Amino acid sequence: MQIWTLLSVLLLGLLSKSQLLIAQHLQNDKLTLLAIGKELRLSEWDGNATDFCTWPFISCSSKKPFVEKLDLSNHGLQGNNISLISDLKSLKWLDLSRNNFHGTIPPVLGNLVELEYLDLSFNNFVGLIPPYLGSLTNLRALNLSNNMLVGVIPDDLNTLLKLQDLQMYTNRLNGSIPLWLGNLTNLRVFTAYENELSGVIPPMLGSVAPLKLLNLHSNLLGGSIPEAIFAMGKLETLVLTQNRLSGSVPASVAKCRGLSSIRIGNNMLIGGIPREIGNVSGLTYFEADNNNLSGEIVPDFSRCFNLTLLNLASNGFTGTIPAEFGLLGNLQELIVSGNNLFGEIPTSILGGKNLNKLDLSSNRFNGTIPKGICGASRLQFLLLGQNSIGGEIPREIGECGKLLELQLGSNYLTGSIPAEIGHIKNLQIALNLSSNHLHGQLPVELGRLDKLVSLDVSSNQLSGSIPAALKGMMSLIEVNFSDNQFSGPIPAFTPFQKSLNSSFVGNKGLCGDPLSVSCVGLDDSDQDPYHHKVSYRVILAVIGSGLVVFASVTAVVLLFIMRERVEKAAKDGGATEEEINSSSSKPVIAAGDVFVENLRQAIDFEAVARATTKDSNKLSIGTFSTIYRAEMPSGMVLSVRKLKSMDKTMIHYRNKMIREVEKLSKLHHDNLIRPIGFVVFDDALLLLQQHFPKGTLAQFLHDSENGNDHKPSWPTRLSVAIGVAEGLAFLHSVAIIHLDISSGNVFLDSNLTPLVGEVEISKLLDPSRGTASISAVAGSFGYIPPEYAYTMQVTAPGNVYSYGVILLELLTTRLPVDEGFGEGVDLVKWVHAAPARGETPEQILDAELSTVSFGWRREMLATLRVALLCTDSTPAKRPKMKKVVEMLQEITQN
Repeated sequence: MQIWTLLSVLLLGLLSKSQLLIAQHLQNDKLTLLAIGKELRLSEWDGNATDFCTWPFISCSSKKPFVEKLDLSNHGLQGNNISLISDLKSLKWLDLSRNNFHGTIPPVLGNLVELEYLDLSFNNFVGLIPPYLGSLTNLRALNLSNNMLVGVIPDDLNTLLKLQDLQMYTNRLNGSIPLWLGNLTNLRVFTAYENELSGVIPPMLGSVAPLKLLNLHSNLLGGSIPEAIFAMGKLETLVLTQNRLSGSVPASVAKCRGLSSIRIGNNMLIGGIPREIGNVSGLTYFEADNNNLSGEIVPDFSRCFNLTLLNLASNGFTGTIPAEFGLLGNLQELIVSGNNLFGEIPTSILGGKNLNKLDLSSNRFNGTIPKGICGASRLQFLLLGQNSIGGEIPREIGECGKLLELQLGSNYLTGSIPAEIGHIKNLQIALNLSSNHLHGQLPVELGRLDKLVSLDVSSNQLSGSIPAALKGMMSLIEVNFSDNQFSGPIPAFTPFQKSLNSSFVGNKGLCGDPLSVSCVGLDDSDQDPYHHKVSYRVILAVIGSGLVVFASVTAVVLLFIMRERVEKAAKDGGATEEEINSSSSKPVIAAGDVFVENLRQAIDFEAVARATTKDSNKLSIGTFSTIYRAEMPSGMVLSVRKLKSMDKTMIHYRNKMIREVEKLSKLHHDNLIRPIGFVVFDDALLLLQQHFPKGTLAQFLHDSENGNDHKPSWPTRLSVAIGVAEGLAFLHSVAIIHLDISSGNVFLDSNLTPLVGEVEISKLLDPSRGTASISAVAGSFGYIPPEYAYTMQVTAPGNVYSYGVILLELLTTRLPVDEGFGEGVDLVKWVHAAPARGETPEQILDAELSTVSFGWRREMLATLRVALLCTDSTPAKRPKMKKVVEMLQEITQN
């Protein structure tokens, strides 16, 4: 009996000791969390609450209430003291990504031996990768990307045998990729792109691991593509562009049937494409441009039925394009420029309904342009320049209704220019027919191409006069009529007069501006009507000059008289300083122009400038500009966008800046605002645009004082969403990235059609380079993609993120930044955190809209899914704007 009593006492003592240890562990976790919260200023953690497992951003074990997960990502946290976290001994998941932590990575993180997931990406950590991370032998995912880490990848990490996901892209790492990576049997993802890594890709990488994603682009890697990466047959994405890789494309690529993306461009690869590529049935993108590849293009690509893009440009391929490519029904872009391909243009691929871009330029293609060239109904880019194509341009070219760019220069085309080209109303980027053997007159129908920016018909045998009907090409910026047989006067048309002399030389019979050849002395039989016009113009010009001189002198005298009167009145106390300034000063206009001919008389530059000096005219203030309302003496009302003081460099590059504004004014899309003119005064640039009395989308959604008695309906909102998406998709298609996508930069016309504004800003921040690289974070608060704060580089995926915020505004009728979300939480974070709050998607939507009908609710939920994709924290996972348009249009169709 005594023995059993003794045993019981001992057992009770042991149990109490175990409970005591648990209590101590819990108390330690709580004190640690309070210290972390104080250090990082996390007001959400309430020290008075006994159960810290209920605090936000924390998850505890279901078995023992110890902290297992700490997710502080995207909270704008700062400082470098995160060492306290190492006291959470049971921690398995730690995410500190997308904050502003700096300094070196604390070695004490190596004490978290239970850790399975560690994400320190998108911060400002510097220095070396600490070898102590090798102590975290349970790690399955490690992400150190988008910091400023330097040095080599330490061999101490070779103990992380459980690693499945290793990411360290966009740092300053150098040295070679360690060989021990080939020993990681569980590795599925390895990304180290945008570093300074050299040496070779480990030859055994992937040989023992089910590798799915390998991205090493933009490094200094040499050697060959190791066959081992295909060994397990699991690879889905391979990106090795912008390195120094040599050797050939391994035939073992065929083992990876699910490989969807192969990007190996900008290397020094040789040999041909293996025919085994046809076994990669999941292939969607194949890019191998700018290499030294040779041989014929294998027809086996035709077995990759999902192929969307094939880019083999700038290599040494010979032979013809396989006729089997006609089987690729999903093909959108075929780019084979800069090779030695010959034969006729393959008619088989022209029937592809999804073909968007066909680039055969800079090859040796011969034959003629097929009459069925426009079988591809979506064709927007047809680039056939610098080949040996002969025959006439088929009249059926006019059926290419969606073409934006047509390049036929430097061929052997004969005959005349078909009038049907004038039917391609969307033609916008360029029409290039130069360096051929075309003859006859220019068809007057070309004047219908009112969106065209660049026209080049130089180096042909074209004759006759330049038709006055070409004045209908209101968007022209660049023209070239040189080296032909044109005669007569050059029509008085601003784009012609602004062109260089070289655009018209080589035509013996041409006269007038901008040539220094007068039309006055030409043969009367040919030029009589114009001769009289010129004579009258000379006389009128002389009279006009005299009147201008007289008016100028009179104005100067009047100004002196007025100034004397004002000064006298001021001395007598009869006028205030403000009255003196307003009555005696006029804005000094340094430069100005109106791009729309029929608006020139209605716009007064001085009235424009004066309007921007009064706060009462201010309509809105954006990141890069302020918008004013300006009423002209003619009664016309304009919106004037005044760029902010950062634009001193633009004044220095004034001529280039003017050309950029002029070019952008010609880019036409129904959902983009085009500047209709500009004014430069007092070192300020003013862009003139149409006035939209309905204001911006932000005002329409959120401003109750804007005359809105009720909220816009869901169909209206979806229509607006599609319009904005189409405008952005068009910008991206012509390589323009917007700097400030927000609902405040979307304007609504009288029909509630959305128009995206500030398109021109991306080109004007640095007119000398037309770059979108900036020295400060671009965008409006609440719309800025998280990566911008670190990369300082605006991107197309960044535009997609900002657009996603607009979608969320339309769905929720909430502002992008609202105190109701909580400190440090914006609309995106609030929406993405809904599941953690236990809210359903329906609870996120504006109930006044989603409860109207089941149909509306269904469409809103579908649109919400698109918005979540657009606002994904990883830029690479966001869809392209073109895809966004397709997804939204599918919602309306269904």
